[in-house]
Amino acid sequence: MYLLIPAAGSGRRMGSDRNKLLLPLLGDPILAWTLKAAVAARSIHWIGIIGQPHDWQEFKAIATRLDIIKLVHFIPGGSTRQESVYNGLKALPAIADRVLIHDGARCLATPDLFDRCAEALQVHAGLIAAIPVKDTIKVVDPGSQLILDTPDRRQLWAAQTPQGFHVDDLKACHAEGQRNGWDVTDDAALFEQCGRAVKIVMGEDTNLKVTTPVDLAIAELILTQRRSQG
Repeated sequence: MYLLIPAAGSGRRMGSDRNKLLLPLLGDPILAWTLKAAVAARSIHWIGIIGQPHDWQEFKAIATRLDIIKLVHFIPGGSTRQESVYNGLKALPAIADRVLIHDGARCLATPDLFDRCAEALQVHAGLIAAIPVKDTIKVVDPGSQLILDTPDRRQLWAAQTPQGFHVDDLKACHAEGQRNGWDVTDDAALFEQCGRAVKIVMGEDTNLKVTTPVDLAIAELILTQRRSQG
């Protein structure tokens, strides 16, 4: 299975002056934890890290320390996540027919989650890891801050990554999105706007995206617990 890892973001919401994936988490950069899980998955045999060239030296140092430098390929990122993923798709080997896309900041995903998504991708052309929403969600008017609606949470799922797709289908959706000026936050939304079906694969409660200092503290706690449990 081919895996693309968008890693071109900044550390603005983390309060950092550099790529947040380079920040330390229990002695290793955040990106290292993501890569460890991906490499431990039975299904992953090719990894493309999509990032800005000024970060490549440090990304390569991480891959070298993990002894996976021959497995990892470096792809220039764009100005948005959407553009970066499209760059990654175009950089895949010609023989790649299926791909998983996983945010570099979701460093707590387990190898089992990668493998379950890869297995489901043999049957479905598009899928995402997701978990049922536990909180009651309110739809709020942005101007008045008044509640407009309370949707039935039994129909609501929180999207995660990995997300998986047939490569040609996702490329076509990205090209369509580019032509029409669609601005989306994940690849499943492009698939949906093209009228294509997206399957849910049960995600993991611990598969959080490290975006703020609070997230980083929670990630440290989860990894510490995993270490203590062997």
